Amino acid sequence: MKDRIVIDIETKDTFYDVGGKDKLRNLSVSFVGVYSYNQDKFIGFREDVLDDLGPILQNAGLVIGFNIEHFDLPVLNKYFNFNLEALPQMDLMKKVEEVYGNRVSLDSLAKANLGVEKSGNGLDAVRYYADKDWESLEKYCLKDVGITRDLYELAKKQGHLMVPDRLGEKITKAEFTIMEPEEELSLF
Repeated sequence: MKDRIVIDIETKDTFYDVGGKDKLRNLSVSFVGVYSYNQDKFIGFREDVLDDLGPILQNAGLVIGFNIEHFDLPVLNKYFNFNLEALPQMDLMKKVEEVYGNRVSLDSLAKANLGVEKSGNGLDAVRYYADKDWESLEKYCLKDVGITRDLYELAKKQGHLMVPDRLGEKITKAEFTIMEPEEELSLF
């Protein structure tokens, strides 16, 4: 059975370091966190073992993430000899943006729907890498993977997520349906 993978990446550098957001493919990956539904576990990959991630992604029937279409997968794509951007994907940020009309942060969705907060931001992850603080980097990334998985499951279960405005004063129900990819049929 094809796996469902929740993914988040962290980078060694910032947009400033590579010359702007339009050069995001020049960012270098420091750490990738995934949750595998088939294995029911979180797995982390530093840049030096990204080859181990390839087979997991190639066996994915669905790649789930937050802003993966415009960040994670384009940045990660250069590390593999197959097109990650062609994998079936569910980008929660894109889905919420389509319904709500504005971009929203993972942190604000987590607070409004799960009652939890992110443990930091992407600049913290860059600093953890620079300091070789692998434990903090892994913990930060895998927490985001867990939050994304939990938001995905909640949205799938209830058919909506609550979306706060930028000030957190008004909350709107963003209704959408999450369709699971059809499982491969077997004759045996």
